[in-house]
Amino acid sequence: MRKLIESTLVSLDGVIESPDRWAPFDHEASQLAMRDLDNYDAFVMGREGYERLRALWTPVTGNPYIEKINAMPKYVASQSLTDVTWNATLLGPEVAGAIEQLKAQPGKDLIKYGTSRLDATLLGAHLIDELRLWIMPVVVGTGQRLFEGIDASSIHLQLADVRKLDGGSVIHTYLPS
Repeated sequence: MRKLIESTLVSLDGVIESPDRWAPFDHEASQLAMRDLDNYDAFVMGREGYERLRALWTPVTGNPYIEKINAMPKYVASQSLTDVTWNATLLGPEVAGAIEQLKAQPGKDLIKYGTSRLDATLLGAHLIDELRLWIMPVVVGTGQRLFEGIDASSIHLQLADVRKLDGGSVIHTYLPS
């Protein structure tokens, strides 16, 4: 059975919004992210993440990481979209059931970048198997915060791993319990 891994870039003050503007990705972090990408064969996204990343990454050429993401299948949870591009498929009205079906299929793990309103559904249905927080050594000040708009009272996490990168970032891997 495939796992659903959520990987989120977080500033020291808890901001997750627009990490393309503030997340320092040095050579080590870039290599690790590229290696990690080999473990996944599809993305899970909410509508906002899909629209933002599609706009950022579809025009990019010459970057092996982004080109690999552009080529991967994407599964989008949305109540408002009726059509998608960028190798994407809409999950339909029963998102939890659709994710359960994806996880039951053979293949590599599924990846989801960033926390969003979709997490309320995924965490509530116990569909996220790992949460990886890439804590970046920057203070952003303003922007959407980690788990903003999500009832955190039902989130129980167990620290499974910590990895310190030379550039000062730390990756915490949590398992929902």
